[in-house]
Amino acid sequence: MNTAGIGRLRELAETIAVLSLSHLQPDTRAKLQANALSVNAYPTEFGGLVHVGTTPHRVPVEHDLAVIGELAAQAGIEWLLFDAEAPTLDELPLFGSQPPEA
Repeated sequence: MNTAGIGRLRELAETIAVLSLSHLQPDTRAKLQANALSVNAYPTEFGGLVHVGTTPHRVPVEHDLAVIGELAAQAGIEWLLFDAEAPTLDELPLFGSQPPEA
């Protein structure tokens, strides 16, 4: 096995954290699924991948995602994978699956 590229590959690696989709408000979840967030995101069948960066290119317009993104940046996390079955973080609020009524 050629191991010459291992060090360089590690230099190119970015950090990721997996969080419950329930940390996003229903409207933000819908935007994620529609690929309509204010930041770079990649919807998946059960959530989505969001680039927050440790020095964000852009602060999310979605308040819930901005709060999570700020915490992630402080932790050195560059990517967030939101998944319906992922663990929750006690320090973040949880939201139901139904959008608030107008």
